[in-house]
Amino acid sequence: MSTSISENTTTATPVLSADGLRVATTAGEEILHGVSFELQPGKILALVGESGSGKTTAGLACLGHFRQGLEHTGGEIHLAGSGQDGSILDLPESERRKLRGGAISYVPQDPALSLNPAMRIGEQIMEVLRVHRYGDSDAERRGRAAEVLAEVGLENDRAYLGRYPHQLSGGQQQRVGIAMAFACRPAVMVLDEPTTGLDVTTQALVLQTIDQLAERHSVAGLYITHDLAVVAKVADDVVVMLSGDVVEHGPTAQVLYRPQHHYTRKLLNAVPDLAGKRRVGSVAAITGEQAAVPQDGSAGHAAQITTADRHSAAHTPAPAAHRSLLEVSGLRLAYGENQVLDGIDFKLGQGESMMLLGESGSGKTTLSRCIAGLNEDYNGTVCLDGAELAPGTRARSAEQRQQVQYVFQSPFSSLNPRRTICESVEVPLQMSGKMSRKERRLRVREALDQVRLGDSYLDRRPGDLSGGERQRAAIARALVNAPSLLVCDEVTSALDVSVQASIIDLLRSLQTDTGMSMLFVTHNIALARHISQRMAVLQQGRIVDLGSTEDVLENPQHDYTRELLANVPTF
Repeated sequence: MSTSISENTTTATPVLSADGLRVATTAGEEILHGVSFELQPGKILALVGESGSGKTTAGLACLGHFRQGLEHTGGEIHLAGSGQDGSILDLPESERRKLRGGAISYVPQDPALSLNPAMRIGEQIMEVLRVHRYGDSDAERRGRAAEVLAEVGLENDRAYLGRYPHQLSGGQQQRVGIAMAFACRPAVMVLDEPTTGLDVTTQALVLQTIDQLAERHSVAGLYITHDLAVVAKVADDVVVMLSGDVVEHGPTAQVLYRPQHHYTRKLLNAVPDLAGKRRVGSVAAITGEQAAVPQDGSAGHAAQITTADRHSAAHTPAPAAHRSLLEVSGLRLAYGENQVLDGIDFKLGQGESMMLLGESGSGKTTLSRCIAGLNEDYNGTVCLDGAELAPGTRARSAEQRQQVQYVFQSPFSSLNPRRTICESVEVPLQMSGKMSRKERRLRVREALDQVRLGDSYLDRRPGDLSGGERQRAAIARALVNAPSLLVCDEVTSALDVSVQASIIDLLRSLQTDTGMSMLFVTHNIALARHISQRMAVLQQGRIVDLGSTEDVLENPQHDYTRELLANVPTF
């Protein structure tokens, strides 16, 4: 199937055009099936779709780059002003490399990937300028380095240019990455999920930076994302991809508010809304019609929905919050003069879910690691079911270690790639030493059933699973010991909206079915009503707002909370 976008809303000559692009694996399986789109000067085109839809493959093809195991099998990429009459894909690799960073630049998802930790940021920008022979002298290039930092909203004095990446926040690192991509005044910028790991305040600054650069300097932007709320803020046009095909395209307002394809409607329906008017997960509401929310491949089915299904975790009382399961009192932690946690106090009831919310560096992950015993350098007390826990896991009893389980952010790094799923999930059971091999396998099978994976996954390895399936396996490992408290640290931040919806639905069901309590660490406020009954908002190591989810969202007590809420991208 060849899909093209010929109806463009503008008459300007495109800066970049992809025409009938086809990409296949070296084994012959086609990944992109004739994809076409155009990028206009000063406009941003969003390329959206679930993981595996082909959006990143299409974006990298615009740079003439194909990941290992993939090859270009058909179609063309034309780049205006590149000095090439034909497709840039016909050029030798050495010639295509000259275009990257010059005429067309790339901003990766993780700013750490684009920055050398051993080089000062000023020197890194200078290196880009030298490689592409920008300017006639180092003095001119130093002037451009200072200028481009100002363009992305950062300080540009000698002291700032002399900083190393680790001396910057995540948002500052990402803006330096954008500065490097923009240094040689490219005609096209390809941005691959550049705000996925950022909190809402930093995300808002980065999106504003991208928008201003594109408009002010007539740069064409290709914004690859699965976050449709971000699309509403930054994109002029949208291309929706599914399994290597373009299934919908058009102006942003049309695609987001009058979607024509059922897949687009499913994606939109899986986006969590701050107001909690629709439930994400196995059920979600689309006004006036029925639809099925797309599940991660592991779920195997999608439930039908109706407008009557508009419920959320915040509107549902906790199953058994009659007594406190967890009590944190006077928790403090400092690294030198840096006070990371500054007197944390809260209680969590049995069967309750609490969201720990805050910007990067607010202390929410440090707090959760202290509770789990993964960080023992704190002062203060953590009590579980009335008994004080030792600061580190090694000093806690086997039963206490069993009762508190932690699910990490990255589903890709939390499982050993050399072990089968069964071998990874049974590790906590092996450590307890109470079960035979046969009994452990039976308990692992039960845990996989709980997370909707099943027997067929027992002997697979992580590399055979999708991102959502890996995250389910990681949750199964945490559940295998039947914990009282599950700590979930940014467990959905790396997942696309439909897989995120299935994980949220899974956690919500587990809370109801097992009566366990949950601490849900995140910077994604839009998930609040869908996952938690209570919220604690952290700023610089202190809780500045604490209460029921409904109360904190409807009547925030602190200016910081109000600022966070104001920066949530919505559409």
